[in-house]
Amino acid sequence: MKRGTVKRRVFLGVTGSIAAYKACLIVRGLIKAGCEVRCAATQNALKFVSPLTLAALSRAPVVTDLMDPAHWDMAHLSLASWAERVLVAPATADSLARLAVGRAAGPVDATVLSTKAPVFIAPAMDTEMWEHPATAANAKRLASYGYTMLGPVSGPLASGRVGMGRLMDPEEIVRRVLA
Repeated sequence: MKRGTVKRRVFLGVTGSIAAYKACLIVRGLIKAGCEVRCAATQNALKFVSPLTLAALSRAPVVTDLMDPAHWDMAHLSLASWAERVLVAPATADSLARLAVGRAAGPVDATVLSTKAPVFIAPAMDTEMWEHPATAANAKRLASYGYTMLGPVSGPLASGRVGMGRLMDPEEIVRRVLA
């Protein structure tokens, strides 16, 4: 990055998919590309990846609780206005449903709901969940809001099956978010 260049600011919301470990690769890719990264994680995401890992990689605290008094400035509002790009990766079927109806129960969905920045959604789930009519309707609704859907793609899944629902390659996600 050239001296004096302003870093692009990217918010990454991580939800509770086994693919959450790939959020670490996304953070590394964004940092390598010269971005500032701030993360929030759902309670289910924390079962797959720790806040300490995301904080160490992003070099910033991770928001895990919408009501955490340590975030005195209403974290979701400050993150939403700070971000130049908002990315939810991986996005579970549950997170797609919450975002599609405008729920704001946690720091990830509240930040997405509060931002004016471009929003990118990278789904990851088993094929049956991705192909369910409710999930398809939610993805369509999110696209109608102007959100960019990044995948999913077909490939090996955590279930041992092969099919549509795999998280897009982290390097490709980074490339598309920064394009």
